[in-house]
Amino acid sequence: MTVMNARRLIPTATLAGAVTLGLVALSACSSSDAADQKSGDKLAVTASFYPMEFLAQQIGGDHVSVTTLTKPGVEPHDLELKPRQTAELGESDVILYLKGIQPAVDKAIDQSGVGQIVDAASLTALEKHGTEVGHVHGGDEHSADEHAAEEGTPDGNDPHIWLDPVKYAEVAQGVGAALEKADPDNADAYRKNTDALVGKLGALDTAFKQGLTDTSTKTFITTHAAFGYLAERYGLEQEAIAGIDPEAEPSPARIKELETIAKQDKVSTVFFETLASDRTAKTIAADSGLKTDVLDPLEGITDRSKGDDYIEVMQANLAALQKALGAK
Repeated sequence: MTVMNARRLIPTATLAGAVTLGLVALSACSSSDAADQKSGDKLAVTASFYPMEFLAQQIGGDHVSVTTLTKPGVEPHDLELKPRQTAELGESDVILYLKGIQPAVDKAIDQSGVGQIVDAASLTALEKHGTEVGHVHGGDEHSADEHAAEEGTPDGNDPHIWLDPVKYAEVAQGVGAALEKADPDNADAYRKNTDALVGKLGALDTAFKQGLTDTSTKTFITTHAAFGYLAERYGLEQEAIAGIDPEAEPSPARIKELETIAKQDKVSTVFFETLASDRTAKTIAADSGLKTDVLDPLEGITDRSKGDDYIEVMQANLAALQKALGAK
């Protein structure tokens, strides 16, 4: 095994005992020590949040041990790392993250000293999304660039690349190559797993294309401006209630504008998400006589998620969009 923390291969207590007793053979290790030693042979991968964790698990398979910094149910944008988590970062063989979406994580990673750091944002082309120029948002007119910049992403780019299966597949290929480099002994397995995942994402892309081709409307309203890549990929129009921040309160002007858009574009549904409050979405829907439903930005999987993993939740998102947009 290459490029791994050597201390992971031999438990500290066992090694200390061997030195103290003058033993040169490790055959006397207990069965529990042997189990620890075996688990230590895996490539230690730290993922910043769920979309990165899913890639590491799918591509790494049995050859990696994956730890995520963002626990289920935690809104990743607001994550603050505990000292223990920051210290554990330095023990990673590979860190997989998406620069710009979690400022606290970016800072900790920069200081981690880990050699293999993979930034998903560098593995595909990022774009600028948000409320279009001229739309009133939060009481002011902002450009899409300004909205994206509020997220804290480099160059004002939209970071939500994982919600486009095509871009996510590009990221998956880059992650696969990084794991091959970090652990060449298992390169064939990583390559095979990458190909399998890219195949699943290709099928998902096809399902979205076919499922959203013929709809009564192309416009959807959502609390969180996370679906710019998805909307662009499948010819839809995203209208966010409060822009980038899912917890932000929209201005009266923005609410009025959304009511007008809903009537003009025959919008039937206001979408909310599982990790943020649904109060504003439900209020706007009630005032406009619209339905509500979940469109999950997949920043984390919880018991409330409509699926157990990325593929299942994205399939649920497709079904929700088809219903809301009047797919024929």
